[in-house]
Amino acid sequence: MSKLIAERKLFYTEKNSSSRKEFSVGIGEPYLVDPKTVNFDVGQGVFGCQIKTIGLDTEPYTAYGADSLQAANLASNAVDFFLKQLQKKYDFFYQDDGSPYFSE
Repeated sequence: MSKLIAERKLFYTEKNSSSRKEFSVGIGEPYLVDPKTVNFDVGQGVFGCQIKTIGLDTEPYTAYGADSLQAANLASNAVDFFLKQLQKKYDFFYQDDGSPYFSE
């Protein structure tokens, strides 16, 4: 992943476990998309921006935008969606006070 432009530090536990571990979710620097590297049509000037966890083994998610600002904005807005997809296996908590990240 390219250099992080934003990061949130959290704790996670695996379901049915009480052992909290630190991790962070970060947004990488927007990058110009090479049309040969994706399996869909992209126009010139399309940017991607990856969301990735550090300290938690997950596949990254890429948000695409018409320019670098839109890609970064979409990635920022998608962080909670990305983490929600991981809730089948993990619970997430804020580091400052230990409260649940998602209220159910």
